[in-house]
Amino acid sequence: MANDEKAAAGEAPKKRKKKLIMIIAAVAVLLGGGAGGYLMFKPSSATAEPEPEPGMVVPLDAITINLADGHFLKLKLSLQATADVAEAPDGSKALDIAIDLYSNREMAELMSNAERERSKTELREKIEAAYTVDKEKEIMDVYFTSFVIQ
Repeated sequence: MANDEKAAAGEAPKKRKKKLIMIIAAVAVLLGGGAGGYLMFKPSSATAEPEPEPGMVVPLDAITINLADGHFLKLKLSLQATADVAEAPDGSKALDIAIDLYSNREMAELMSNAERERSKTELREKIEAAYTVDKEKEIMDVYFTSFVIQ
């Protein structure tokens, strides 16, 4: 009987050690896999497109746009060109895009700050796309220098 107790007592610590080693190994594999996945799918700085350097700011003439219900929007824009642009960009494309975007909008729509920021973001995206040549951005930002609704 003494041999049975010693055998049972000797097996229990071995089983615990094996379980502990298995748990530690599983945790190490999971952590290693998570870290490897993060490093694999994380966008590297070498492949990411660097942010263009800001260049000249080109003010455009003010325009008046017809809104719905007989209201008007007087809008004046400035375009932030990239440093790579040799000469000032022609603002006619930007003004045309602004007219298309804001024409016949409701005055109440443009009165809220949130909607004005949303529409400015949409305007900036369209202008950046219009002034992109061979994947080189010419315009990096658009500024409202005047935004008056009557």
